[in-house]
Amino acid sequence: MIDLLRDQQRASASMPAPPLEERRAAFVPGGRLHPLPDDVAVSEVTAGGVPAHWLAAPGAEAGRVLLFLHGGGFELGSLRSDGELAARLGRASGMRVLFPEYRLAPEHPFPAAIDDVLAAWRWLRAGEGLSARSIAVAGDSAGGGLAVALLVAARDAGEELPAAAVLMSPTVDLTGSGASMTERADQDPLSTPAMLRQFAAGYLAGADPATPLASPLFATLTGLPPLLIQVGTADLLLSDSERLADAAGRAGVDVSLHVGEGLPHVYPIMLGTPEADQATQQTGTFLRVRV
Repeated sequence: MIDLLRDQQRASASMPAPPLEERRAAFVPGGRLHPLPDDVAVSEVTAGGVPAHWLAAPGAEAGRVLLFLHGGGFELGSLRSDGELAARLGRASGMRVLFPEYRLAPEHPFPAAIDDVLAAWRWLRAGEGLSARSIAVAGDSAGGGLAVALLVAARDAGEELPAAAVLMSPTVDLTGSGASMTERADQDPLSTPAMLRQFAAGYLAGADPATPLASPLFATLTGLPPLLIQVGTADLLLSDSERLADAAGRAGVDVSLHVGEGLPHVYPIMLGTPEADQATQQTGTFLRVRV
């Protein structure tokens, strides 16, 4: 699979970038598109003004909800690209999944995405009447960064927080200051430093990249719920996860960091691989204990 990703990366490097709408339509994280399983019930909903989907695998408990935030550099991603992963984590944890389709950059730059995520979170609490302790949040890549930003924003607003959070290769530093941004540049089969800088610039639209809700690595992390962080060593964003885990631990947060040797960005999305299976089981166990 890694070799396939490297071949795709080399092929795309020699071609001009297609228009944004084409990139969105063709976005396939992890190199292969996996459709939602037939036994997952999917229904549309408006969550605090945000288009969203409910996903429910057989046996999911209606009163336990996983708020899943997709990745894609704040510009790409949707139920098509990340729905299978979201549903799989819901199945593993026995939870219903709310999958918001937050607004995307560059048409809707920061803080549109975090505003939408907060609206969906508050809808779960007020509109659905769910207790904070019955909700967890999960996100991959940009969605992982949004998940941490959600926790920070809700805490700062004096709200009760979700019971736990699962972060897969989270994007938490839009300044690009992590050592892995250079040290892992020849190992990452998916991303390049230029690509990540472009995503950040499109999302920020001139905002300070160190703004805590854009780059929650620079936020105060005291009081956050337990965090599970999964990342691979073949990932430009390895340092984001390492520094987030260190900062959270120093702030007294219960944090578990799992680093997969040789694994790429958001490796849990790579359905059918032993590493993704293990990550899914790990997430399911983590959430069942805490939510």
